[in-house]
Amino acid sequence: MRINSFSFRVRYAETDQMGIVHHASYVPYLEMGRIEWLRAMGISYRAMEENGIILPVISLQINYKKSALYDDMLTVETRLKQLPMVRIEFEYAIYNEKRELLAEASTVLAFMDQSKNRPIKCPDFIMEKLKA
Repeated sequence: MRINSFSFRVRYAETDQMGIVHHASYVPYLEMGRIEWLRAMGISYRAMEENGIILPVISLQINYKKSALYDDMLTVETRLKQLPMVRIEFEYAIYNEKRELLAEASTVLAFMDQSKNRPIKCPDFIMEKLKA
């Protein structure tokens, strides 16, 4: 499946007193990677929500390999694990500027009808873009 890369610089607020990125800061990094992956595929998260489709995270796993530091330039590589049904699964790798692997992660999200608060299958307009 297609890989999308997204780079950004670590902000001071994301670190502890020693200048090391706090473990909880990685969760938003994954979200940024996922949203940019969808955007690169021509899928707008905002448009999905405006159409009553939400994607709550139902599973999250992160394996930390090496510390990221304040002011590091990080790259999040995101890929779709397989074509989705009701669930959509992403895998991530986070690297620093030296291309050292800092973390590997995976998330599972569920397509949900916001008004009914019920799971739904992946909408056709999303599946078409993923298969293109």
